[in-house]
Amino acid sequence: MKNYLLVACLALSSILFAQNPIEKGQAQINAGLGFSGWGIPVYVGFDYGIHEDITIGAEGSYRSYNETYIGSKYGFTIIGISGNGNYHFNRILGIEPVWDVYGGLNVGFYIWNSPSGYAGNRASGLGLGLQIGGRYYFSDRFGINLELGGGNATSGGKIGVSFKL
Repeated sequence: MKNYLLVACLALSSILFAQNPIEKGQAQINAGLGFSGWGIPVYVGFDYGIHEDITIGAEGSYRSYNETYIGSKYGFTIIGISGNGNYHFNRILGIEPVWDVYGGLNVGFYIWNSPSGYAGNRASGLGLGLQIGGRYYFSDRFGINLELGGGNATSGGKIGVSFKL
């Protein structure tokens, strides 16, 4: 009987202290590392709740990498500035509040800095993409995130931390 009471108390406390994904009017900051075919990006982003299930956000990223082209080694940097919109599936799927499962679209501008003398095809431009991701919140404000996506200069994915403001 004591074991059942203990399990019930633990379950209740996890529900009471758990937080929903970003609520309408709430904001959070995200930061971490990405993975792609063009180096390891470092990113910082901001999300804002505009509806109980929808967020919009902005993100900045930076990466550098080296590539060998026709026998010569070249160094590149990519700076990205993007916006995103995500739909959070927790409410319609009945997912526990400590989790945040989402998917959405992003659009951004990516500045590729190629060295002089590089004759390959690396140009700045607009990037469009899709993402799907999830977060796990350890507390009211702090969580970890994992996102997979493709279709733009940050294709691949990213892993990091989230902090609700």
